[in-house]
Amino acid sequence: MFNKETHLNITIRKWLTFSEYKLEEAGQIHTTGLRKTAVVAIVKNPFSQGFQADLSEGTNASAAIGKAMAEQLLRAHGSQDIESYGKGGIVGLGGEQEHANALLTTTFAEPIRHAIGGAKAWISSVTKVASAGALIDIPLAHKNALYVRSNYDAMTLCIPDGPLPDEIALIFVVANRGRLNARVGGLPASEVQGSDGLY
Repeated sequence: MFNKETHLNITIRKWLTFSEYKLEEAGQIHTTGLRKTAVVAIVKNPFSQGFQADLSEGTNASAAIGKAMAEQLLRAHGSQDIESYGKGGIVGLGGEQEHANALLTTTFAEPIRHAIGGAKAWISSVTKVASAGALIDIPLAHKNALYVRSNYDAMTLCIPDGPLPDEIALIFVVANRGRLNARVGGLPASEVQGSDGLY
């Protein structure tokens, strides 16, 4: 149960974490590998009873989910740096796409930004309606400057038993660096210190 002030209960059925650590690509071995970590909260869809014009109650309640997700994320990612991030959601077939968007706004994301030491760039995001076991590609971009091409990436996830028709899978992904063999130019990650997050 989260955020009693809104009188909206959001029940988490389970947490999932996914991690990958890649050290080689196309024969090029890297001393600092690419670690991607995803945390997923499978939650009961608070809007599954039918169309609601105002979804703000869910948005307000999502701050508590974001805080809990930040704690899970830091545990799962360990001591690795966090340079990129992205978010997404899968709504079960009994809901609509906007239900995930309502739970993934800035209200949800701010506790995560704070937990990872601050981040200025917009968070790349994707949502969809799908059945349990669907694939989803969560887009990644640099946490402080969107135009760092080396950090345009994604992590593909599959949740075999979710979301159920009356559930939503809320997802947040981080990475410690850009693509292993990135070499197509653009703003270097080393030059984003002090960025306002918009370039």
